[in-house]
Amino acid sequence: MSDGLTHINEKGEAHMVDVSDRDVTVRTARASGKVLLKSEVLALIADGKAPKGDVLATARIAGIMGAKKTPELIPLCHPLAISKITVDLDVVSDGVAISAFVKIADKTGVEMEALTAVSIAALTIIDMVKALDPHATITDVRVEEKDGGRSGAWVR
Repeated sequence: MSDGLTHINEKGEAHMVDVSDRDVTVRTARASGKVLLKSEVLALIADGKAPKGDVLATARIAGIMGAKKTPELIPLCHPLAISKITVDLDVVSDGVAISAFVKIADKTGVEMEALTAVSIAALTIIDMVKALDPHATITDVRVEEKDGGRSGAWVR
């Protein structure tokens, strides 16, 4: 390990971390983010009248699918048997707030899966409304809390 970076070996090369000696524990992570949108677009989303269909339902499914595809998207992530994924989307005053919760019983954490769920849900919202609001912006994607494993609980 180089300077505490677990994905860097003694030669300074990127590698997948060996987790074979770790205990299987229940691990969870929650991430959040937001898509900033014009009020007219938010009204269409809230009323289910966006031209491309139900934005929130589509983004929810996309977020769940994204979490399951994380090791295909992030090169050094371990493939995990995810036990639970929830993606919640709420229309708020300035956009759509997104929260994702991921749970597993495994040897490594699920922060990346929660972040991927939020990111893919946000990108799906952008895709569905880009013609209506070309200024739509993804913001504040971050891990809010995690639990399980050697490091235990962490809350932002």
